[in-house]
Amino acid sequence: MPKAYLFLMIAVVFETIGTTALQASNQFSKLVPSLIVVVSYAAAFYLMALTLRYLPVGITYAIWSGMGIVLIAFIGFVVFGQKLDWPAILGMGLIVLGILVINLFSKTAMH
Repeated sequence: MPKAYLFLMIAVVFETIGTTALQASNQFSKLVPSLIVVVSYAAAFYLMALTLRYLPVGITYAIWSGMGIVLIAFIGFVVFGQKLDWPAILGMGLIVLGILVINLFSKTAMH
């Protein structure tokens, strides 16, 4: 099971890199960030596909999207100066809590 989570966490990192490059690409008008988007998303989806050998798609996608939301919001703040208000921070905290509940208490997360 740890291999699945390793694949998934690396996939989330690639997805986050791709999303950051998407912002930097200015709607695909800059070549290097645009290439980073394509390569990063390809790597992310490949690794997510490997994850699906071990985890159900619903659990995989819940973790993928939740962690991606939190990481890209953090990068948006640090790199692009995009601020979050308290309701947004609270909502993201609830997403992280949901991921923890799935991984700590759900029998569905293992198959």
